[in-house]
Amino acid sequence: MASADAPDGTREGTALAVPFGGASVACWFCCPVWTVVCFLALPLALVGLVRACVEYRASAHGRTSRPHAVVGGALSLLGATAAILYLVFLATRPDLALQE
Repeated sequence: MASADAPDGTREGTALAVPFGGASVACWFCCPVWTVVCFLALPLALVGLVRACVEYRASAHGRTSRPHAVVGGALSLLGATAAILYLVFLATRPDLALQE
């Protein structure tokens, strides 16, 4: 539950961009079936990007840490880029998805 002095829904000390961004990148290293991973990593990365934007705006008022928001945004962007590029790769080579 957000505090009353945080109108945009952020709380002091609640940095969720880094965990979501880290999870979207870690999925690629933990699971060998990338066809499944891309459908898991993309939503995690998009949520991480949204949280990074919210936390970056909140850092202007001193409610969150700006470096955490930037790191979370970078990790989320990396995870989203990997997922999108892999989906494009599968779309151009549909026979590869059948081999897995």
